[in-house]
Amino acid sequence: MRIVTALVTMAAPLALVMAPHAHGAECPDVELIFARGTSEPAGAGRVGQALANQLAPQLGGRTLGVYGVNYPATYDFLAAADGAADATNRIAAMSQRCPSTRYVLGGYSQGAAVVDMLVGIPPLGDKVGDVGSAPPLPASLASRVAAVAVFGNPSAKFGRPVSIATTPFAGKGIDLCADGDPICSQGRNPFAHTSYEKTALVGRAAGFVSAML
Repeated sequence: MRIVTALVTMAAPLALVMAPHAHGAECPDVELIFARGTSEPAGAGRVGQALANQLAPQLGGRTLGVYGVNYPATYDFLAAADGAADATNRIAAMSQRCPSTRYVLGGYSQGAAVVDMLVGIPPLGDKVGDVGSAPPLPASLASRVAAVAVFGNPSAKFGRPVSIATTPFAGKGIDLCADGDPICSQGRNPFAHTSYEKTALVGRAAGFVSAML
C-alpha cells in the first residue's frame, strides 16, 4: 500500500492519505481525525497510526486520510479544548472542499477527552480535575461523522464512555479500555495504559469502524 503525504505548515499536524491509487489524495473517501495522547509528538500518535494501519485494508479500495489533531497534548489539560476546536475546524474546512468524505473521530487518553467534547460527553465525566471544555460538533458537521473510536478514555472510568452519546452520535461509538488500565477503569496497572497499539483492541476498533462506513 502506498502512502501519499500531504505537506502542511510547521504549525499544522501531519495529514496522510493511504491509498492503493493516486486518485483521491486531496479528498479521501474516509478521513480518520485522531487526537494523540499526552506528551506524544505532533501527529496522530502511535495508537492513531496503528488504527489507520488496520483500518485501511478493510475499506475495500476506498482511500483513507489521517489527520492528527493539532493541540498541545501537554499536562495543561485546559488546552484539550484546543483539540476539539481544531477537529471541528478541520471537518468544517474539509466538508467545503470534499463534500463526499466521511469522517472517523478517534483519540487516545487525553485525546479521548478531546473526542468526548466533540460528541457531547463531559470530559472526565465532570468528576475530577480541570479539563478544558468545548462545544460539541454542530449538527451539520456531526452528520458527516460515520464512527467514533477512543482508547483509554478518562471519562469511561466514571461511567461516561462515548458509546452512551446521544443523537447524532448514538450507536456510532466504541470505547476501549485495556484490562487494568487505571485511566479508564478501576484497574491498578499503569502499564496497561501505555501499549494500546500492541493490543487486539486496535483491531477491534478497526472492525467496528469499517462496519460503520
